[in-house]
Amino acid sequence: MTISNMCQMAMLCVMVDFIVHFHKALFKSIFSCHLNSFHLKVMIKVSFYFLCSSDGNSKKRKSKDSCETDVLPTGDSKKETAIKKENAKKEREKKDRSGKDTKTTDEKKRKNKPEGKEESKKKKKDGDDGKTKKGGKKEGEDSTWKWWEEGNSNNGNKWTTLEHKGPLFPPEYEPLPNNVSFFYNGNPVKLTLPAEEVATFYAKMLDHEYTTKSSFQENFFTDWREEMSVEEREQIKKLSKCDFTHINKYFLDKSEEKKPSIELRAASITLFFGLIQPEEITINCSKGSNIPVAPKGHRWRKVQHDNTVTWLASWVENVQGNFKYVMLNPSSKLKGEKDWQKYEVARKLKLKVETIRRLYREDWKNREMKTRQRGVALYFIDKLALRAGNEKEESETADTVGCCSLRVEHITLHQEKGGQEFMVEFDFLGKDSIRYYNEVPVEGRVFKNLKLFMENKEPEDDLFDRINTTYLNKHLNQSMPGLTAKVFRTFNASTTLQEQLNKLTTADMSLEEKLLSYNRANRAVAILCNHQRAAPKTFEKSMQNLQDKVAQKQQQLDVARKELKDAKKEHKRGGTERTRKLVEKKEAVVKRLEEQLKKLQLQMTDREENKVIALGTSKLNYLDPRISVAWCRKFNVPIEKIYNKTQRDKFAWAIDMTEEDFQF
Repeated sequence: MTISNMCQMAMLCVMVDFIVHFHKALFKSIFSCHLNSFHLKVMIKVSFYFLCSSDGNSKKRKSKDSCETDVLPTGDSKKETAIKKENAKKEREKKDRSGKDTKTTDEKKRKNKPEGKEESKKKKKDGDDGKTKKGGKKEGEDSTWKWWEEGNSNNGNKWTTLEHKGPLFPPEYEPLPNNVSFFYNGNPVKLTLPAEEVATFYAKMLDHEYTTKSSFQENFFTDWREEMSVEEREQIKKLSKCDFTHINKYFLDKSEEKKPSIELRAASITLFFGLIQPEEITINCSKGSNIPVAPKGHRWRKVQHDNTVTWLASWVENVQGNFKYVMLNPSSKLKGEKDWQKYEVARKLKLKVETIRRLYREDWKNREMKTRQRGVALYFIDKLALRAGNEKEESETADTVGCCSLRVEHITLHQEKGGQEFMVEFDFLGKDSIRYYNEVPVEGRVFKNLKLFMENKEPEDDLFDRINTTYLNKHLNQSMPGLTAKVFRTFNASTTLQEQLNKLTTADMSLEEKLLSYNRANRAVAILCNHQRAAPKTFEKSMQNLQDKVAQKQQQLDVARKELKDAKKEHKRGGTERTRKLVEKKEAVVKRLEEQLKKLQLQMTDREENKVIALGTSKLNYLDPRISVAWCRKFNVPIEKIYNKTQRDKFAWAIDMTEEDFQF
C-alpha cells in the first residue's frame, strides 16, 4: 500500500493524566548568580486514539504503545503489565490453535511480497534464532509506536483533542515534632510555621557546599527574615548564631527510614525554586474538554485552547521572568515530530543557502541603512552561528544579548591584527550569561559597514539600531518558507558535524579512535555555538587517576617487552615448540597491553580537550541525529556509545529510519 492511500488520521485525542509536583520556596534571589531552570517531575499517562480510514474501517491504537515510550510508571503499572502479559499469552495460544490457517495465509503473503522485503525479514529472523525477550517477545519485535511511519496532516495543528488534570500542588507544610528544635545562640526557639518551614529548607542543605558561601548565606537570611514574625526578627539577627543541626539530623534519619521504598513523587521542597501559585499558571487544553479544577480557594491565571503548541501548562518563573512550560516526554510523537521537522527545514536550507548568501552580500551595498544592517547581521548569524537575540524587557536583570541586540561596546574593530586585515573582536554575554569572546576576520565590505554603523554612537547604543529579530525572520521567511535566523544555527552545526566526521574518521580506526574523532567533530560544533562550561570540580583528580593508570600500564608494557625480547633470544638459541609458543604468548601480552595503553591515552586526550566544552547541548538540540546514526552504522560503532537510553528514546525516529549512506 502506497503512502497516498494509507489510512489518514481523522482525529487525535490525547488523554493526559499528569501529576506535577511543584517545588515550593519563598526566594527570588538565593544565589548571587541567577538560576535558569525550574525543576519539576511529571508523571504522565497518554493514550492516543486514531479514527482511520482508507477502507472505511475504524481502528484504535492501544495506549500501550505510547505508554512504553512516553510515560513514567504509575502505582498500577505492575497490575497493568500482568494483565497485558496474560492477554498476550491468550492471543498466542489462539494463534497456535489456528496454526494451519495462519501458515497458509503467511505463505500467500510471502508470495505477494517483493524479494527485497522477504530477504529483510529473513535476516531479522536469522538474527533472532527463536530467542525471546522477557515478556514473551522475540528480539526482533518492537512494541514502540513508530509514529514517523504514519501520515501527517501537516496543517500546523499539533493535536485535535487535549485533556489533562492539571498540576497537583504539594500538601500543606507539616510542622516539626516537638522534640526537634531550632537553636539560636544556644537556646531553643519555637518558630512560627512560615519561619520554621523556611528554616527546614536551609537545614536540609547543611551538608551542601552552598551553605558555606557568604552570598548564599546573606541571600537566605534576608529572605528568611521576611517570613519571620516581628518578635522573631527582633530575636534572630545573625545567621552565625543559628543552629540547624537538630533539624538536619531529623531529616537525615527520616530519609534513611524511607530508603527501602520506591518513591515516585517529585523531590522534596528545596531552596532553588520560586513559589508558584495557581493564579500564576496558564492551562492549555482543548475546547469542550474537562478543564482541570484549581485547588480549593484558588483559580487558574488563564485557560486557553491553542492547538498550535504542545505545552500543557505554563507560568512565569520569578527569578529571571522567563516563561516555563510543562511539556510531554521528549520521546513523544509531538516532540519527535517537532525535532524531525526542525532538521528537515535545516536540510532544505542547504539547497537555498548560496542564493541567500548572495542576496545578503548584495545588501551590503544597498543605499538604505536598514537593508545594510540586515545584510551584515545575517552574515554574522551565518558565519559565526550567533543567536539572533530577542528584544527584552528593561526589568530583566541579566544583560545578555544576541546578534540583533549587540551594542557598540560589544565589538572592537582592528584594521589589522595578528597579520590579518579587517579583524572584529566580539566580547559580550550570550544566553545563560555565557561569555562570547571571539576575534574573527571579516570581509572588507562588512568591516566598512560596521564602521558606518558605529559612527556618532555611544558605547551603550545599539549596533543594529534599524532592525530586530522579528523583522529579520519575516525577511528570511520570504526567501524560504519556515526559515528563521535560528535555522542557520542548526544548519551550520549539523553541516560542521557532517564535514568533520567525513574528514576525521577512517574504517581502519579502533573503536576508541573513532569515538575520539566523533567527540572532536562534536567539539568543533560546540566551539562554533559557544557551548562552554566550567571545568568539573573533579577534573584534576580524575586526570591524575588516569595519569597514574597510564604510568602503571607503561610499566607493565616495559616488563612485557623485556620478557618478549628474552623469549625471542631463547628461541633463537635453540628453537623448540615450547619456546615458539612462549614467544607467541609474550607477543599477545605485549599487543594487549599496547592496546590498553593506547585506550587510556585516548581517554586522557579526549577528557583534556573537552575540559571546558559542553558537548551535550549541541548533540541534543542542534545536530541532526541521523548524521550520528548513519556514522555509527557505517563505521560499526554501537549507537549506545553516542546516545544514552533517554537520548535513544528521544531520537527513536532517526535510529529507525536512517541508513549508513545518509548525508545531511
